[in-house]
Amino acid sequence: MADLNFEQLAKDCLINRTDDGNQSVVLIDKLEEEMLRKEDFIATINYFFEISNDYKVVSYLFKKMSKYKSSTSVAPLVDTLVLKEKYKVKFKDEDVRMCIRVNAAKTLANIKDNSAVNPLLYCLNNKGENYKLRLACAEALGKIGDKYAVLPLSEVLKDESESSVYLKESAAFALGMIGDAKAVDTLVNVLETGRELMDKFTFLKERAIEALSRINTSSDKVFHALEKSLKDQSVQVRINAIEALSNLDDDRVSKLLYTCLNDKSPEVARNAIIALFNISGEQVLNDILNDNTLPEYTIRLVKEIIEEIESNDYDDTDEL
Repeated sequence: MADLNFEQLAKDCLINRTDDGNQSVVLIDKLEEEMLRKEDFIATINYFFEISNDYKVVSYLFKKMSKYKSSTSVAPLVDTLVLKEKYKVKFKDEDVRMCIRVNAAKTLANIKDNSAVNPLLYCLNNKGENYKLRLACAEALGKIGDKYAVLPLSEVLKDESESSVYLKESAAFALGMIGDAKAVDTLVNVLETGRELMDKFTFLKERAIEALSRINTSSDKVFHALEKSLKDQSVQVRINAIEALSNLDDDRVSKLLYTCLNDKSPEVARNAIIALFNISGEQVLNDILNDNTLPEYTIRLVKEIIEEIESNDYDDTDEL
């Protein structure tokens, strides 16, 4: 690294020397163009980040850190996340501090350095923290993808004293992003215990199904949990279950999805038709048309899908 004079660079970019943060932003951009080594620029913006008390400048530096994804940016970001004393002094407004901490978590997610996992877990597990910060930490853990976070995220889903359903949703989504089979039992349990629950719990069940689909593991436990979800009160939960089942490598799936053609919701039936088509091809559409036990709206949906397929085939044909 070149022998950089950070203090002089800060003066040149008017860091903490102007009421208009946009002036500093323009100068930082110019500095980025002029510096020959990206390592020097990264070290410089890390320094600026630590000393700047201008919200606009700090917000812009988050973007630069996300762009370069350097592990050297992790330390100052973590200090912001856990609210070291100097950041309490720099940003006295509580809402501003929270916004900056949330953005620190999001930037750590973009950098994807495993050394950020423990600080993110620390904030996630602190029930006294603002729920927005905890949501950002859960999402960041999912994006980083370190399997060390699977157990703590699973505990969030299991914790009956956890008041934020939104946090549980984020934890479920994060587990799906990590994709570790160790999370399957916890996710299946969400579906089993919440099968009759509606309203705010519906989204939690949707996230659990999406996570199972991402993990994409074939087991009787997953199959039967998704099978039961096909009878859930929520239309969207039933649709998500169809999509997740269609991703399983299981000979039982087609027969199970065929039963969904009788679903009272045409939208569920339509998704089942599409899933069966993707699994078995056009022949299944003809089989459905010839099944006089199915509801009229299902037959109508099949005809519409066949027309769409034929129309697309026609559109793709080269002109003579």
